[in-house]
Amino acid sequence: MLNRIILIGRLTRDPELRYTPAGVAVTQFTLAVDRNFTGQSGEKEVDFIPIVAWRQLAETCANYLRKGRLTAVEGRIQVRNYENNEVKRVYVTEVIADNVRFLESNSTQSNQQQQQQSNQADPYSGDGKAIDISDDDLPF
Repeated sequence: MLNRIILIGRLTRDPELRYTPAGVAVTQFTLAVDRNFTGQSGEKEVDFIPIVAWRQLAETCANYLRKGRLTAVEGRIQVRNYENNEVKRVYVTEVIADNVRFLESNSTQSNQQQQQQSNQADPYSGDGKAIDISDDDLPF
């Protein structure tokens, strides 16, 4: 028998880190994964898949993952159930993460923002055209 899943998608919100009464770290986040086809309206369809990570992996995800970040998750599907306050049985399907890969770094996102800001301030960057400087303007 085999229960393995690999997903690549973007986080819909920042992960929520909590601790169990025994002190075990657990984090939850949702991964938005595009489908390979479009719906009747012509728009891409997306599945929103709940992910749960435990222990050290939970703390790492909470520290480094942010909303919108492209992420790969490897794990297993788990179905659990419980009775809610209205005494109805509720079924929850989620992915228990064994491995999480950060496909975009924080520095990539911040570097892009810094480059855009510096390009606005630097009069010599941006358009790629040659700069017209005469020999008299050069200090050597």
